[in-house]
Amino acid sequence: MSESSLFELNDFNKICHMLNTMTKMDIRLIDLDENALLQIVDHYRPSVLQSFDNEYKRINDTLKSNPTNSYYHYINAYGLEYIAAGIWNKADFHGCIIIGPFISSPTVMEFVSDIISRNNLPVSQRQQLEGFYKSLSVVTRNEYSCIGELLVNISKQNYIQSEIITTDIIVPTINKEKLKESLFESKQIIEIRYENEKKLMDAIAKGDKETVEHFSKVSTNILDFSNRIPESPIRSAKNIALVLNTLCRIAAERGNLHPIYIHNISEKFAILIERSPNLNHLKSLCMVMINEYCDLVKIYSTKNYSPIVKKAVDYIHFNLEEPLTLNDIAAALNVNPSHLSRKFKEDTNTNIIDYINHKRIDEAKLYLQRGNTSVTEVAFLVGYNDHNYFTRVFKKITSITPSQYMKGKNSG
Repeated sequence: MSESSLFELNDFNKICHMLNTMTKMDIRLIDLDENALLQIVDHYRPSVLQSFDNEYKRINDTLKSNPTNSYYHYINAYGLEYIAAGIWNKADFHGCIIIGPFISSPTVMEFVSDIISRNNLPVSQRQQLEGFYKSLSVVTRNEYSCIGELLVNISKQNYIQSEIITTDIIVPTINKEKLKESLFESKQIIEIRYENEKKLMDAIAKGDKETVEHFSKVSTNILDFSNRIPESPIRSAKNIALVLNTLCRIAAERGNLHPIYIHNISEKFAILIERSPNLNHLKSLCMVMINEYCDLVKIYSTKNYSPIVKKAVDYIHFNLEEPLTLNDIAAALNVNPSHLSRKFKEDTNTNIIDYINHKRIDEAKLYLQRGNTSVTEVAFLVGYNDHNYFTRVFKKITSITPSQYMKGKNSG
């Protein structure tokens, strides 16, 4: 690559940083040889979503073979969408700018079910995949068309250094009596807020959804986004929301939620908080966040279990699609099968096989509700190698067959 070409592409680094700031999406600057000269990435693909080595080449080749005013809406096998535009110097192609990933489907749970089914991914990764896809921007056709047109236009010209013009700062007159009154009120508000934070954390740690929902209706102190940064109220609000995310994370840890679940949900909401466009959206997001933490603790917490049962439950959740028997689990945990069976029954009031079957049937329902995957395929997805056995287990737990369940959910 010539020095002039390298200089031109390096000049686009600043443009890429501006695009990232405005769109809150990942940005990549790719050269002619498919090398990533710059990657501004906040969304790291879960390991189960394998990267495609030829993605950059495919995007570059597509852009090179089309007019210079074209942009490419690229969608890979995992439903991850990108917008790319070429960097041209007259008729010479020098590389491209890629924005994404994003998704265009707002119904993430169903979307993830389709991705898992279509790509034969392990169902035990559902939580991680849902967290990842929920963290992505949902972009409409009109929005990504505007992004594409913007990319085409800015990719044809070099960066221009700008200068900011600021206003003079006006110093307000301080009324000491009002200031004293305000400080007293602030002290009371802060004391109430910290007391409510403790109550909220206790409720999340217990997975107490009823208390969390009641708390959210009667108390607004935690979500009172006061202007800690007066010139930027949205920044002030985001800072408080990030602190709330940390509090929820600590509460979930106290509730004995596995670190994998904590990491995924915490990372997801950190990204969503930064992307929030206004205060109303941020307040709604915080309530969703609090409830999701509480739900995870309620479903996956092993707080009241003995150490050996905690390990067994986590092993089941993370290997649901694999062959699972009492002996398999005992061998993986290096414990005696009889001892594990006895402790599991004592702690959960059910035996291991029944526990596994209930978890698998709950997972199967998500695919059957979609109606686009056969009963046999669903059986294999959730860990059953025998279609007839799957049907018997499903009917035992739900009182109807998988086919009847599918028809009932898709007849409306």
